Amino acid sequence: MNVADTLTGRRVAFVAAPEGTEQVELTEPWKAVQAAGGKPELISTRAGRIQAFNHLDKADTFPVDKVVTEASVDDYDGLVLPGGVANPDQLRTNPNVVRFVGDFFAKRKPVAVICHGSWTLIEADVVRGRRITSWPSLQTDLRNAGAEWVDREVVVDQGLVSSRKPADLPAFCGKLVEEISEGVHAGRARSA
Repeated sequence: MNVADTLTGRRVAFVAAPEGTEQVELTEPWKAVQAAGGKPELISTRAGRIQAFNHLDKADTFPVDKVVTEASVDDYDGLVLPGGVANPDQLRTNPNVVRFVGDFFAKRKPVAVICHGSWTLIEADVVRGRRITSWPSLQTDLRNAGAEWVDREVVVDQGLVSSRKPADLPAFCGKLVEEISEGVHAGRARSA
């Protein structure tokens, strides 16, 4: 099987706030999922379009496929949480998003998170006992939430793929496609 076929028939949820997502951390994994034959879908807290950013500058807008209250984890084979500082800060205050993210862990489905995206994982209480990386400023938050934080380009722990920053995207995208193609992972299920 070549890389173009690894995600055929698989749907991947990308969850992003209405504004504040780091654009490249949305678009590069999106392209990787499509290149592997998967179907990415953008989920947000409200309908319409999200406003992405290049660091602190407004970038492009992207159409929302589904509002999180209409989305079911059962419809997806994996989850991607892009970063950007404002994006996960908004997402972690939304109980519907936190529940949606927690449900992926409860069902042991693959989750990929980059940069500041792990703030949402902390709020969902799903990092305890896991090995993870992130933007360096989140290491204390992750350790306080019970995670083992490491400074590596990509870390995989029982279906959880994490990376630090946009420069890590090639490794991040490769591993997220690999983990989603493997499907549900063995190991402990987390209650949502």
